[in-house]
Amino acid sequence: MSKAKETVLEIDLGALAHNYAYLKAKLKPDTKFMGVVKAFAYGSDSVAIAKKLQDLGVDYLAVAYVKEGVVLRKAGITVPILVLHPLPASFKKLIKHDLEPSIYSEKILLDFLRAAEEQGLGNYPVHLKFNTGLNRLGFREDEVEHVCNLVKGRKEIRVESVFSHLAASEDLNEAFFTKSQIAAYERITGMLDKGLGSKPLRHLLNTSGIINYPMAQYDMVRSGIGLYGYGNEAAIDKELRPVARLKTIISQINRIPAGETVGYNRKFTSQGPIVSATLPVGHADGIGRPYGKGKGYVVINEKRAYILGNVCMDMIMVDVTDIDCKAGDEVIVFGGESSAETLANHAGTISYELLTGISQRVKRVVLDE
Repeated sequence: MSKAKETVLEIDLGALAHNYAYLKAKLKPDTKFMGVVKAFAYGSDSVAIAKKLQDLGVDYLAVAYVKEGVVLRKAGITVPILVLHPLPASFKKLIKHDLEPSIYSEKILLDFLRAAEEQGLGNYPVHLKFNTGLNRLGFREDEVEHVCNLVKGRKEIRVESVFSHLAASEDLNEAFFTKSQIAAYERITGMLDKGLGSKPLRHLLNTSGIINYPMAQYDMVRSGIGLYGYGNEAAIDKELRPVARLKTIISQINRIPAGETVGYNRKFTSQGPIVSATLPVGHADGIGRPYGKGKGYVVINEKRAYILGNVCMDMIMVDVTDIDCKAGDEVIVFGGESSAETLANHAGTISYELLTGISQRVKRVVLDE
C-alpha cells in the first residue's frame, strides 16, 4: 500500500475475499449467501464491493433503497438484488431494473400488486418480511393467514423468500430472546408453506447469527458488517480483516505554549508546552464532534495521537508531543491494526456508524491484491 498524500479511504478487496471465505466456511455447502451492500457498502464503495462479491460467487445482494440497487444494475451487476425497504414511489424503477422488493406490510403488498398489474408482470419475485421481535418492519405472526389469502393465486408475483431479522444475535445474554425469535420464525414459515402451497427460500441470520446460531441458517444467510471485517466480538474480529482504511496526512505542526487554547470554543487549554498536528479531516468527512476533546485518536508512526478540543468541519488537531513526526507524514484514522470498532467505542458509538458516516467527498482508492 502506498503512503497517503491526502485524505483517502482505501478499500481492500483482498480483505473482502478473506472475510467472505471465512463466513462461507461456517455454512453448509448448499446454504446460499446474501451480501449486504447498502449505504455505499457500509461506507466504502458499493459498486467495487458488489462486483467483487459477484466474482466470488455470492448468491444475492441486498440494498436498503431502490436507488442503491439502480446504481448496481447500471454498473453491470447481474445477481439478484433484494431491496430491504422499498417505497411505493420507486416501484416503477424497481421493476425496470429487475430489483426484488421486501414486502413488509399489507399496504406495501397491495401497492406492489397494483404496480405489477399496471406493468403486466408475471411471476415477479418478492420477499415477505415478518417481524419476530425487532419491531421495525414486517408482518406479524397473526397476519400469516391473511397474507396467504392476499398472495395465493396471484399470477403477477411469486414469493421467492420469507425472512425476518434478529434483534440481538451478537449478545449471548439475549440468547433466550433470540431463540424465541427463531421459534417464531419456524412457526411462521411452517404456516406459510402450508398456506401458499410452496416452499420459498428462508433466511434469518445476520453476521452474528451466522457465528452464534448456525443451526438456524436455513436456505440462506445475510451478512453485512462481517464482510467488512467486524464480527461484533473480539474473538471474531481477530479472524476478519477490515476492508476500509481511512488515511490522511499531517498538514502542519504547531508548538502550543502553556495556557493557550486549541480550536473552536477553546475546548482545550494546554497545561504545559505541547506539540499539535493539524490534519485535513473533520466532521464533514465523517469524524464527528463526539470524537473530540480527547475521546478519539489517530495513529501516527505507530503511536496514538488524541484529538485536542472540538472537531472542526474540515480539520482536527491532535497531540503529537511525544511523537516524532512532521508535515506530510501519513496518519491512520482507522483500519488495519487501528480498529474502527475501538475508535467508535471511544466515542460511545459502534463501528457501523463510523464506517457508514464517511463522507462521499473522501477519495476512495480500491485495492485488489
